[in-house]
Amino acid sequence: MKTYIASVTRDGKWWMIRVAEIDGLTQARRLSEAEQMAREFIASTFALPLEEVAVTVELDSVGSVHNIAETMRAIRRERAQAQALESEATRAAAQLARLLAEQDVPLRDIGTVLGVSHQRAHQLLAS
Repeated sequence: MKTYIASVTRDGKWWMIRVAEIDGLTQARRLSEAEQMAREFIASTFALPLEEVAVTVELDSVGSVHNIAETMRAIRRERAQAQALESEATRAAAQLARLLAEQDVPLRDIGTVLGVSHQRAHQLLAS
């Protein structure tokens, strides 16, 4: 299955959807409708079954706001990095909580050390 790129820009109250392989545009009222409209546009142009059409929507510009797709890719990368760091911090906190618990440190005090509630400290110990 080929994945098509649908480039989307805002024009007045409409989202204009361009697919490079097709000479023409389609439009949607809401951005959430862009993928489906692009899929239907591609399927009808190339006489393909709708289920064989995959689309990636890339937002080009809205008024004077440009490079939206590039900025969103950077945001997704940064979110993934943040999630990885958060997972590592949680693993380290759980390990410290276990070490403190082995030394008979009370649960409330473990929470204080970790900067979390005693309930969260309990969850970390259980993980």
